Amino acid sequence: MDITLHTAAQRLLDADHILILSHCSPDGDTLGCASALLRGLHSLGKKARFLCSDPVPKKFAFLFEGVEEQDFEPEFIVSVDIADRQLFGKNLEGYAEKVDLCLDHHGTNGDFAKERYVEPKAAAACEVLFLLLKEMQVEISPEIADCLFTGISTDTGCFRFGNVTPRTHRMGAELMELGAHAAEINRQMYDTKSRARLEVEKYVLQSMTFHFDGKCAVLCLPASLVEELSVEEGDLDGVASMSRQVEGVMVGVTIREKEDGMLKVSLRTNPPVDAAEICGEFGGGGHAAAAGCSFTGKSFDEVKALLLEAVQKQMERCGL
Repeated sequence: MDITLHTAAQRLLDADHILILSHCSPDGDTLGCASALLRGLHSLGKKARFLCSDPVPKKFAFLFEGVEEQDFEPEFIVSVDIADRQLFGKNLEGYAEKVDLCLDHHGTNGDFAKERYVEPKAAAACEVLFLLLKEMQVEISPEIADCLFTGISTDTGCFRFGNVTPRTHRMGAELMELGAHAAEINRQMYDTKSRARLEVEKYVLQSMTFHFDGKCAVLCLPASLVEELSVEEGDLDGVASMSRQVEGVMVGVTIREKEDGMLKVSLRTNPPVDAAEICGEFGGGGHAAAAGCSFTGKSFDEVKALLLEAVQKQMERCGL
């Protein structure tokens, strides 16, 4: 059931033992949300802890520095930046039916929680969390400001993507005024790369294939490559957007093989192509410019063929 921001804030204020869940293969937005909410709840004297199906990448570890680890049986469960059940991951899939409150910004949200507050026009879920923490009368410390700024910056490509609104810029400025270390965060997120990341980029440039007169680029990342290069989750952050940087490319498709054999698809598009509509055909979702879905029991070639067919149909409908 959809609720207002005020009601969502009240639900958290009324709870005392709160479990916060982030999506699998965590990015800066889901972790920024979780860490900001965790710090905010602790500041109000509440018991709160955080869970994610996958480890927190090293580049985002600073978000949780100094946060007290608490052990308790949760009475209230909240998910942040989780759009559908698939995104809980194998280790947390049992929680999908237990979520009391979902906080999200995906228009394709699967409505799995008892109650949800979803703001599709928000560029990042951390925009929603910023409004929520204010509604809860939480004092935004420099540490919380860092968490929220990280989420907004990483989900907008450092304020470059089409999902950015005037409010996004105003929030970024306000967070800087509240003590967010914007320059350092952006340097860590965008200007600092591990050797493994550079090897991944080399592979991407050498193996990317182009289709439909260069309007679509496809990249396949096998699990063996990730293992061979000792790539961490954080090293793969933003890889899905690389194909869209090529001149003339309207649709970038990244197919990544996970350790369990599942193929995770990340789609990045430029207008008028709708990434969420394409991924929706396969049970996924997201935003118009960035969406995802997953496949099990299929090969790279099979998934690639299915996606290219769906992309072609979408491009034809758009007159491309």
